[in-house]
Amino acid sequence: MKILFIHQNFPGQFPHLAPALAARGHEVIGMTDEKNTRAAPVRVVRYKAPDPVPENIGLGRTYAEMTARGYLAARGARALRDRHGFVPDLIVGHPGWGETLFLREIWPKARLLVYAELLYRTHGHDVGFDDEFSPAVDETRFSTIARSAHLIQTLVQADAAISPTQYQAGSFPPELRDKITVIHDGIDTQRVKPDAQAALTLDDGRVLRAGDEVVSFVNRSLEPYRGFPTFMRALPRVLAERPGAHVLMIGGDGVSYGTKPKDAESWKAKMLAEVGDRLDMSRVHFLGRVPYDRYLSVIQLARVHAYLTYPFVLSWSLTEAMSAGKLILASDTEPVRELIRDGENGRLIPFFDVDAWSEGLIRALAGDPDAERLGAAARQTILDGYDLHRHALPRQIELVERVGAGAPRP
Repeated sequence: MKILFIHQNFPGQFPHLAPALAARGHEVIGMTDEKNTRAAPVRVVRYKAPDPVPENIGLGRTYAEMTARGYLAARGARALRDRHGFVPDLIVGHPGWGETLFLREIWPKARLLVYAELLYRTHGHDVGFDDEFSPAVDETRFSTIARSAHLIQTLVQADAAISPTQYQAGSFPPELRDKITVIHDGIDTQRVKPDAQAALTLDDGRVLRAGDEVVSFVNRSLEPYRGFPTFMRALPRVLAERPGAHVLMIGGDGVSYGTKPKDAESWKAKMLAEVGDRLDMSRVHFLGRVPYDRYLSVIQLARVHAYLTYPFVLSWSLTEAMSAGKLILASDTEPVRELIRDGENGRLIPFFDVDAWSEGLIRALAGDPDAERLGAAARQTILDGYDLHRHALPRQIELVERVGAGAPRP
């Protein structure tokens, strides 16, 4: 087949799938934003990046942004068709930025498989979950509906969709849910594995090693959606009672989800203003965004990995920490409960219970007698159902080839 992947940050969710399909003899091309600098595993073509959409157009702004990008992606697709004669049998894309909206008009006979990451909801997900930082006023719900329009439109157009977890697939209404096959992105368990020799050199020259009292906390951005305020509020007691403990935090100072704080330049600045005077900052390390190998060392050397999330998209960092055999302390929220079973392969703690987080982290750092058992069970969970090469990738390939051939989904 001829297969086109489209993602503004290609390879995005497809770093393994795209080259695996090429290795099977399919002609695979990626299409991406001209400003994307990520290395690509297959040949890439680029479309013109859209100009910013004015902020004064109200609730329609998101749809305007998505259609603007979708239009430029369609122009790029038309050039690929008219100048180079490329006509895909299958288009695989992430609809989150509108890139797939108009592609059926360029290639009406192509099949369309989309990545159904999450459908925003006015109830039951992030909206209204956190009264302190994201209260559910009417305008928030209006905005949520407006931000969902392009996602629903794309899934209506699609022949099939893929979603990484049952929770995320279940965010879509029953009318569309039947199009979705649940297959996780997959974890490379041979690369992400326990390492008793893992170590990290800090900027001041100190070296932290596996076995040290280290807490890891990883997110794309340090923000409420991923429990950053709760985690920070738990730390003063943890550091006071564990004087040898260190905290390694990976994440940017910007916002990936939600909004910026109104009274500080970042959530990091806001929380340091609140609790910083009660922290030994020589043992709290904000590493920012780091290369993958450095991130992996942080995960592997930590004695305990803390993961919190609103009811929202599940992070890869949780599944990779599980694959590394870590003792996981995670928020007792719906997406997490799909992977973590309290007392079996990790520990669940109420999202907002600061005292419970402090106590859980102190117990883990002091030497939880069940840590080895829970960590081994966490890794086994990934091996049994989320392993990239044994489970995820073979199922993804089967789905792509069946959808591309017009066959029923497996």
